[in-house]
Amino acid sequence: MEHRILGRNGLQVSALGLGCMGMSDLYGKADRGEGIATVHAALDAGITLLDTGDFYGMGDNELLLGEALAGRPRDSYQLSVKFGAQRGPDGAWLGYDARPAAVKTALAYSLKRLRTDYIDVYRPARLDPNVPIEDTVGAIAELVQAGYVRQLGLSEVGVETIRRAHSVLPVADLQIEYSLISRGIEAAILPACRELGIAVTAYGVLSRGLISGHWSKDRGTDARDFRQHSPRFQGDNLERNLALVDLLRQLADARGCSVAQLAIAWVLSCGDDIVPLVGARTRERLHEALGALQVTLSADDLAAIERAVPPDAAAGDRYAAAQMAMLDSERGAR
Repeated sequence: MEHRILGRNGLQVSALGLGCMGMSDLYGKADRGEGIATVHAALDAGITLLDTGDFYGMGDNELLLGEALAGRPRDSYQLSVKFGAQRGPDGAWLGYDARPAAVKTALAYSLKRLRTDYIDVYRPARLDPNVPIEDTVGAIAELVQAGYVRQLGLSEVGVETIRRAHSVLPVADLQIEYSLISRGIEAAILPACRELGIAVTAYGVLSRGLISGHWSKDRGTDARDFRQHSPRFQGDNLERNLALVDLLRQLADARGCSVAQLAIAWVLSCGDDIVPLVGARTRERLHEALGALQVTLSADDLAAIERAVPPDAAAGDRYAAAQMAMLDSERGAR
């Protein structure tokens, strides 16, 4: 397993991280036993970075990880945890709470569910518009000082917020969507992160399965799958996006890899300061994702991929309109 560094404080993690959300929430029904087996397989393969959120399944994902990690040496993996999203008992999204007291309360519950004494990277899931980022980060700084948190992370925020947070406490990484069809960070956010020595943990590297090579226009989703409402999976948008996947499939076939492996390898090629998070829910998908580490893309390969899927080639926004409006990372990006 290759390794990469998150931020200037030198937190070393595996070159691929495992995003665990889908094992509990938002992608429809999941098999808990298979999820735990997938975590075990990831650790055995050398993946050390595990990403979750306290609101994934209203705590269920942390409980799953706590069970999966039982008996594993604590220094053999890193936990990246998001907090702040508020949900009702029906799963509805109610907003965000990143007040200092809420930060510390959320952490206390996460530590219990994860059966650990500390979190490696702790981050607000989104910017709380009612709380200055300095207040939220100040609370995390106190948790770092107390030994409950190792590093500060951010998620889906723009350049101004990144700079303000970093002035209070060094930011290890920004978690944000980045893939062949989600390249908005390249204009301003990624250059700012590199200026400040902040790494990027990229989620959505397969655009929630859309560019995995396994999605089809006839594939159904259940009521708990948020892709039912994702613009990129709807109508003509889906047709246009799957046409891009067909082009990628031709390139992947020529290189003896799968579409998913090509897409992950592309993100890996974008810089040693970028760590793709793969949202594998099964050992089969995990094994495929790990194969991306063996795919080396030449300058000619990268140019061919760029021609097939240029920036802004995707049809539809990456979230529904209401969610896009809440993203600090999207303000001024259009």
